[in-house]
Amino acid sequence: MSRMKQKYNDIVPALREECGVENTMQTPKLEKIVISVGAGEEGRDSKLIANMADTISLIAGQKAVIVNAKKSVAGFKAREGAPSGIRVTLRGDNMYNFFDKLVSIALPRVKDFRGTPRKGFDGRGNYNFGLQEQLMFPEVEFDKIIKTHGMNITIVTSTEDDKQAFTLLEKLGMPFAKGRN
Repeated sequence: MSRMKQKYNDIVPALREECGVENTMQTPKLEKIVISVGAGEEGRDSKLIANMADTISLIAGQKAVIVNAKKSVAGFKAREGAPSGIRVTLRGDNMYNFFDKLVSIALPRVKDFRGTPRKGFDGRGNYNFGLQEQLMFPEVEFDKIIKTHGMNITIVTSTEDDKQAFTLLEKLGMPFAKGRN
């Protein structure tokens, strides 16, 4: 069992009390984490897309999928079937291992890090935030990177309430920015 999964099991009683949940099955928990990268202009260069996919796969510990455009959009210079991004969905132990690595290793390595924004909740208990570059992760070798890129991380929880999701993530160690909610 991963360290973060064990931490979750340890905080369940306090989490239930703080969220006012009577039934154990209604205790908020992490369901999945989705890491996505938009290709943008780099979508035309297959070597660059492959390098980005390899980097995200290395960070996630699971193979990333190259997502192709479903429609052609002239304003974005996107062609149907052309690569438009990269995505990986983590569940189970991979999800807990990535979350542990993100909270305890990667985010503290960000220069001038003041915490993740509190405004990233979507009203349905899910949390989104972006990272400017991938170099904060220890697996990434600077020499093998063709171009630095950011990524969006979506943390999906089992609750529909943003306050419960915030409490869950805070108890798991997510470093939120100081200030009011």
